[in-house]
Amino acid sequence: MEIKVKLSLQFTLIVFGILLFFAGLVYYFSASSQLGIFRDDLLDRAKNTGILLINVTEVDSTLLKKIHQSTISWKNEEIVLTDSAMKIVYSNNPDYLSESALKQHIPQSDATYFSIREKDGVGYRHRFNNRTYYVYVMAFDFYRKQNLKELIDVLFWSSIISTFLSVYLSYIFSQRAIRPISRLISSIRAINSSRLSSRLDEGNGTDEIAQLAIAFNEMLRNLEISFQNQADFISNASHELRTPLTVMNIESDYILTRERTTDEYKTHISGLITDVRKLNYLLNSLLELAHLNRDVNIQLSDIRLDEVIYTSIHQVKSRYHDRKILLRITYPENENDLLVRGNPGLLTIAFNNLLENACKFSEGEVITEFIIEERFIKIIISDDGIGIPSDQMIDIFTPFKRASNVKYKSGFGIGLSLVAKILKVHGVACNVQSSENEGTKFELLFGRVSG
Repeated sequence: MEIKVKLSLQFTLIVFGILLFFAGLVYYFSASSQLGIFRDDLLDRAKNTGILLINVTEVDSTLLKKIHQSTISWKNEEIVLTDSAMKIVYSNNPDYLSESALKQHIPQSDATYFSIREKDGVGYRHRFNNRTYYVYVMAFDFYRKQNLKELIDVLFWSSIISTFLSVYLSYIFSQRAIRPISRLISSIRAINSSRLSSRLDEGNGTDEIAQLAIAFNEMLRNLEISFQNQADFISNASHELRTPLTVMNIESDYILTRERTTDEYKTHISGLITDVRKLNYLLNSLLELAHLNRDVNIQLSDIRLDEVIYTSIHQVKSRYHDRKILLRITYPENENDLLVRGNPGLLTIAFNNLLENACKFSEGEVITEFIIEERFIKIIISDDGIGIPSDQMIDIFTPFKRASNVKYKSGFGIGLSLVAKILKVHGVACNVQSSENEGTKFELLFGRVSG
């Protein structure tokens, strides 16, 4: 069943229930009001009967009966007057007011109301000259019954007509309410794996439909990034792996074309080992880059940044034995001033790449400065190497993009893109200053835990 049909039916049921409730209230209060008016009239009739027959000596039973017969107000009216011993003193057209009924409804107060079948009655206690009399008046309220019957007809047809109107109007309004969802469904159906760049109309951006469109667009953005990262990974991996594997294959075929000396085989195997290590480094870098591109939740904890930098310097020096990597740091009195939120493994990878680049593209000292500020820790890694051309600075964090002046240096162009991803995960601001043939300086700004 369509939502608009469900909404119209539910709305109709709600309206019908409300109409029934109010119709019941109207009928109840109308019936109660008319019954109260009729009982007041019965009580007045009973009081007048007692006064005329008991208090007025000029009026006897015969005259009173003539008065009652000539002034009948209700259909099947009955009047009975008794003394305190329940002996009938006067009666006019008694039917339901039998002796047993009179005894059953003796007034316990000045007036007692009761009903016998379709008639309503009142028992009135009349006092005169220290004597007590009971006056009973009973009648059928034809006008009240007729009015209530007409009221029921009015309420019934009003409820039926209102219900049909609510069905019609609720269906129209539900169509209008569902129309944005229908448009949303049409837009969603038009989106597929080749059209992930499409976006839904977010409308006014405030109602629930707009919020749904915003959430769906956010999901599309994440999917587009994931698909793009997957495509980039496959493209980059196939591009970067194809050449070295082809070279290794050709060289291996060549070395097997004839018998070689032991030294030639050793030279070839050494070259293959070097190529395998490069491939291993490339694959590890690609996998780390793909891992970060997935936007997975990285576990962060409070770590001492100086310890991470020391670890990175030690690892880089093991590969560049003849290079000087100087660390300039002034330790604070409180060691908590060195704490930052981060992942030590990822930060070590980032510092390793920055320090290796500095060692690879320069001949002099590589300086790492550790500056503690009020709210931040600034890390500056600088070298006096070949630098980066100014017109190529914009692409330094793009995967597999390398500066034109490093084409004779080994590398794949993945390191800085990996650094950029790691710094983004940690919310670290990075500023790069470089001049060709003068050197490069990276400034990293970490937020302190105690800042």
